[in-house]
Amino acid sequence: MKRLIITLAALLAFCMTWAQSPKAFVLYDKDGKQVEYADMIHQMSQKDVVFLGEIHNCAIAHWMEKLIVKDLHAVHGDSLMLGAEMFERDDQLLLDEYLGGIIPESRFKAEAKLWDNYATDYAPIVEFAKKHSLPFIATNVARRYANIVSKNGFEGLDAVNEDGRQFIAPLPIEYIPNPLVDAYFANMLPPTMKGASTEKLSQAQAVKDATMAWSISQRLKGKMIHLNGSYHSTGHAGIINYLNVYRPGLTIGTVEVVHQDQVESLEESHLGKADFFICVPNTMATTF
Repeated sequence: MKRLIITLAALLAFCMTWAQSPKAFVLYDKDGKQVEYADMIHQMSQKDVVFLGEIHNCAIAHWMEKLIVKDLHAVHGDSLMLGAEMFERDDQLLLDEYLGGIIPESRFKAEAKLWDNYATDYAPIVEFAKKHSLPFIATNVARRYANIVSKNGFEGLDAVNEDGRQFIAPLPIEYIPNPLVDAYFANMLPPTMKGASTEKLSQAQAVKDATMAWSISQRLKGKMIHLNGSYHSTGHAGIINYLNVYRPGLTIGTVEVVHQDQVESLEESHLGKADFFICVPNTMATTF
């Protein structure tokens, strides 16, 4: 009898586990209500610019980005453009030459400043753009200039000549406060490095946001999907703050990836920070 009870208990536990099938992700709207993928795509198809705020090493994020690009392309066709934080403005020529078939992939990979996870996470979207002849905009500031700002603040950019300034948003850049980013850097630094160091890191983030916004504002024709880390668009701030300055009146949508211990409900801290959330369990496999 004891063995039978143990067997039944194990079977019951297995059945309960099976009934609660693990979920790779759940979609939520800004209010924390579960939504269907088709509803999200429909609403995002109404926007001029859609920001996909990713977690850079999240496998689900990159899979969903490819799906969203494919399905919005099915709606917009040739009027769709792509842009990404992962490509810097001084690599635009290389990107254009590769997409246009002028240079082979081997030269593009050898000469562009590609992220280490390019092959697994971003190449599929670049190849989609190549296949469908979609413009792909390298929106980010050249990283050497962001590095200057992180050390010397905005003032460090004064020494950049006219040739270099084409890879940065128009100077001077006005700092637009981004409380979420400011808090992140303040919490990241030890007490002895806060203050001026936090301000410079926030300005380095801002020069990226401003440059990405400037790139979008200058190149946008039709509709655009932009890939970036979530901190660049969460709270409808970051890039969006500057885009509203450089090109006011655009309709903007945001989709943000968040990780949680459980995905059965959206944590209150996320509410309102994006139009839609791709909520992924913390146990999900990562790409690096």
